[in-house]
Amino acid sequence: PDSCFSVCVSAETCNVLAGLPESSARTDGVELSFLNIRQMTDLIHTEKELVQSLREYIRAEEYKLAAVKNWASKLDALTQVSTSDPEGYLAHPVNAYKLMKRLNTEWPELESLVLQNPSDGFVANMSVHRQYFPDAEDQTGAAKALMRLQDTYQLDSEAFSKGKLPGVHSNAELTVDDCFDMGKTAYNDADYYHAVLWFQQSLKQLDGGEEAVVSKAEILDYLSYSVYQMGDLPRAVELTRRLVAVDPSHERAGGNLRYFELLLSKQLNEMNQAYQPASEESIQLGTYTRPKDHLPEREAYEALCRGEGVQMTKARQSRLFCRYQDGNRNPRLLLKPMKEEDEWDNPHIVRYLEMLSDIEIEKIKELAKPRLARATVRDPKTGVLTTANYRVSKSAWLEGEEDVVIDRVNQRIEDITGLTVETAELLQVANYGVGGQYEPHFDFSRKDEPDAFKRLGTGNRMATFLNYLWKPFKIFIFSVFWYNLFRSGEGDYRTRHAACPVLVGSKWVSNKWIHERGQEFRRPCGLTEVD
Repeated sequence: PDSCFSVCVSAETCNVLAGLPESSARTDGVELSFLNIRQMTDLIHTEKELVQSLREYIRAEEYKLAAVKNWASKLDALTQVSTSDPEGYLAHPVNAYKLMKRLNTEWPELESLVLQNPSDGFVANMSVHRQYFPDAEDQTGAAKALMRLQDTYQLDSEAFSKGKLPGVHSNAELTVDDCFDMGKTAYNDADYYHAVLWFQQSLKQLDGGEEAVVSKAEILDYLSYSVYQMGDLPRAVELTRRLVAVDPSHERAGGNLRYFELLLSKQLNEMNQAYQPASEESIQLGTYTRPKDHLPEREAYEALCRGEGVQMTKARQSRLFCRYQDGNRNPRLLLKPMKEEDEWDNPHIVRYLEMLSDIEIEKIKELAKPRLARATVRDPKTGVLTTANYRVSKSAWLEGEEDVVIDRVNQRIEDITGLTVETAELLQVANYGVGGQYEPHFDFSRKDEPDAFKRLGTGNRMATFLNYLWKPFKIFIFSVFWYNLFRSGEGDYRTRHAACPVLVGSKWVSNKWIHERGQEFRRPCGLTEVD
């Protein structure tokens, strides 16, 4: 009611003020005075609360305006840098992650702030562009990509937070809140190994004096529990004690501390050991052992990505040659034979230099870009294409009839290999962005996957022709070719291969999977199973 100034301290106060008869107010001064004293006291307190509320509202408006101004200034400077060289800016994985985070988390937060006092222009703009924003899944994927790079290339969280990547100098940095959000991503996925690393980095930067939205108590809460999950009870106890000291009224800290101390006491008694305080050294890469996952050759795969792979002996190297390949005097290769090099001896892998021209490469990318979608793999049981966590890239399929360049590339592959591409799959173009990878796999279907390519009706994947559509060594473009199957049709298990996570930049490849049907006279069977 208006007489209550639209705010009721209690139902009784509102009822009294709204229902006081006018005649009583004028004739019964004593009763009015008594009622006023009793109720007006509440109103005095109400008014005080209203004034406090008003000041909070003013502060909120001032904070909102300051926050919006700060955002505008920060993003104005940021977009000037990013738009001057978009691809160069996005080549750094930290920039790519922070772009995802800004558009998925921070811009919507700004939208909510502005909506408290609606601005039609801003909301209309947000509504128009929101459909193109990354979602929570994209932000999570970008965070996991950083963790993937962290593992593969053995980079600690501090290196990432400061933007220090091998061979890269950049101002891209992660704040306390960025590191905390990274930890939360891992924590929500029950990945306590990475959660510990990022919560620790967040705490380190906060202790170093960096400003943040997240509180020290919140970081310690998550960090102590994650450390407990990693089985480090002494450190969990020490961190929880810090949490109690920072926030004595924390709802979980006291109970967690008693629980951790009890578990630690039992553990020490069972091991007949005395209590030793946790190490004062901060948690870093190598403090804990990374849990095993689904990939048995994980360590070997990551070592290969770091360039720590098997080195060929000089004797084996001496058996590798280079040559001009004219496709058995193919008319299209006589005037310009391909430059062929032996890349590996067992299994035999060959490399072709300058198989594609720069113009052809750009055309392939141009055709593929509008169609890029999350790359798929064939389900070994059903043969149906589906997405998988072990393949992180975007891909598109191009038909020869679409453009003369695609038709020409298909014909060139046939000329070089001597195999028909009539039964091959379409030319696949794949783009690997920040952290993009394809874990170790075979291109051919195994005996326990009889239906993998049944729908195609062209047999198994006999061979793979892979084109690199960018210059990984800034020297030349090259392609590689290998047979997935022996002449007998048996799979060659030596051809297990992978695409390493992209550390910096963006990787483009295209591949042609050549199938068995139609190759009967082009690559006839041998005398043994492994010919």
